[in-house]
Amino acid sequence: MKTHKFVGISAAIAAGALLLTGCSAGGAATGDNVSNGKTEKSFIYVTFEPIGINKFLESGKVGIEEAAKKFGGTSKVFEGQNNAETARANLEAAVGEAPDVITMMGFNYEDLSKEFAEANADQEFLLIDACPADAPANLHCAVFREYEPSYLLGIEAGALTKTNKIGSVASVDIPFLHRYTDSFALGAKSVNPAIEDSQLFIGGTNPFADPAKGKEQALAMAATGRDQIFAVGAGSNGGIFEAADAQSFTSYGVDVNQCPDAPGVVGDGSLKYANVVLVSEIGKILDGTAEGVSSYGLAEGGMDIVSLSKDAETSQCTVMEHPDVVAQLAAAKQKIIDGEITIPDPLQG
Repeated sequence: MKTHKFVGISAAIAAGALLLTGCSAGGAATGDNVSNGKTEKSFIYVTFEPIGINKFLESGKVGIEEAAKKFGGTSKVFEGQNNAETARANLEAAVGEAPDVITMMGFNYEDLSKEFAEANADQEFLLIDACPADAPANLHCAVFREYEPSYLLGIEAGALTKTNKIGSVASVDIPFLHRYTDSFALGAKSVNPAIEDSQLFIGGTNPFADPAKGKEQALAMAATGRDQIFAVGAGSNGGIFEAADAQSFTSYGVDVNQCPDAPGVVGDGSLKYANVVLVSEIGKILDGTAEGVSSYGLAEGGMDIVSLSKDAETSQCTVMEHPDVVAQLAAAKQKIIDGEITIPDPLQG
């Protein structure tokens, strides 16, 4: 068994897997094969939800296909239907095929990944964007340093605000989500000491998929003069973007490019490159160098912000109208990578 610093925060990680919550779908699990003609290796990617309704999961599909091409072999995708029964059935089917690596993504697999890894000691498992406590040696985890791109978005907000008032609307008030909200505020204050920050939380019975409450909280925040608001609400973000359109404030998205979701009112957003992480970790598993938990941020290419990505020019993010700010962000990103800017992790107190 291996113990790591994420022990005891599984609930926090669950709430922080932003775009992996709050979706619903029907239908049966599906599998896709991708091969490059070599069959000595095989990889299976298991999802909790159908990929078509979750853009973040698509990155994992791209990654498993890239892994098959890079390492020689085949890839399969078993899509879930947003319920535990299908998730378990798909893992059972995956284990039955005995691939080189079975990959999962998100907090929905925290318990199942540990259970299946303990029951199948000869099978290698990879869990991305979450990690259970005391994971067995054949379960490898990859997590993200969300506070790094959040800090950059804060710099952007601090540079662009006209009121010196910014804020965040997040799903719930837990330490993990403060990786986003606190780091956003810290980044803003690093370039604008006059910044006043405010944080509101959606709460309720479905905080990750309540766009109406997200909109309500964002409107309340806008009424206090906040003109730059970080949307950290997963499936609730649509409501925050509606509020941005109604009150003409700038919002910021998470995990994938959400600028096209509300053209003209989303300034930028953080990105998680699950495909990069997946290929990297599978390579480590195959050559025997994988650690219990690997952390990915700006330096490793596991995270970024939309305005500094290769697709920035076509992103529809409004910050692209401010090349001076984009240049400022690029400089700050490099300083974070080089260690010249050190950002505290809110999870570590």
